[in-house]
Amino acid sequence: MNGSASIAPTSCGAITDVAGIEVGHFTDARRPTGCSVVIAREGATGGVDVRGAAPGTRETDLLDPSNLVQQVHAIVLAGGSAFGLEAATGAVRWLEEQGIGLDVGVGRIPLVPAAVLFDLTVGDMKIRPDAAAGYAACAAASRHAPSQGSVGAGAGAVVGKMFGLSNAMKGGIGTASVRVGDVTVGALIACNAVGDVISPDTAQPLAGARTDDGRRLRGTQRALLAGEAPRPLLAGSNTTIGVIATDAALTKAQAHRLAVVGHDGLARSIQPVHTMSDGDTLFALATGLAGEGPGMLVLAAMAAEAVARATQQAVLAARSVTLGNALVLPGLADWNAEAP
Repeated sequence: MNGSASIAPTSCGAITDVAGIEVGHFTDARRPTGCSVVIAREGATGGVDVRGAAPGTRETDLLDPSNLVQQVHAIVLAGGSAFGLEAATGAVRWLEEQGIGLDVGVGRIPLVPAAVLFDLTVGDMKIRPDAAAGYAACAAASRHAPSQGSVGAGAGAVVGKMFGLSNAMKGGIGTASVRVGDVTVGALIACNAVGDVISPDTAQPLAGARTDDGRRLRGTQRALLAGEAPRPLLAGSNTTIGVIATDAALTKAQAHRLAVVGHDGLARSIQPVHTMSDGDTLFALATGLAGEGPGMLVLAAMAAEAVARATQQAVLAARSVTLGNALVLPGLADWNAEAP
């Protein structure tokens, strides 16, 4: 037995179920890394909440409810740590070519906030998402349900690193959506957490730190509370980043609140979460194409649920990867298949 809950990947919907939202991935074939973009061509009211202590972000200040700009045009999620923020430059270039952006009279300026996760220990760190990668992700964007697992910003994601990379498992990117009446809330989550991913329904561990023999899940939260000492962690080397989107019409303050409550979904699906070594960041986009929603109380519940499901999907779809030093990071689907 590998000690994880046996849950098969199922369709939980996708963030592209939200009217006005497109998603594209770029996955670098040279090593596990990449970027993902969530596009709102007509603009969307934006919000953000940075909960982790080691974030890597771009243009989050413009999303403050007290600041001038009301809408943004895309969000970029990328691997490559701080280097990966360059992917947003490529997204800006692609959007400008499509005539998408804030009209400033002499042209249009695409507004593209971004967040990155640390995957530099998974292969050659000199290979990381750049402007060309962000451009390619935009060119690949569509309304179709995006691929999940070891693709895009989740290509190099790893979970369960509290007791060393050799005991960790493959993370990834996942998506889900929830619909109430005529309104949809969806999420796209790239999970690279230092903690374990657990089932939001049963609280049973799915993927994370393994025992030293590699056969079972250690249970990071339980191990820490029992006094087991974590391995030294490189600052900022973990992070879960993502986007929540809805077609409800929201103010900027309400979009910010949606990003805030989305972290409840991370708390339901990651243990421990929001650590000093994580840069957990969630964006929110509201396209308004479905009109007035069911109210913030319901939307908040929908957002937390979509985030929790998307985080689970990220590891359910992840595939194993073998690094250059012969270290194997098992994906949950492969690990379950190997279990006796």
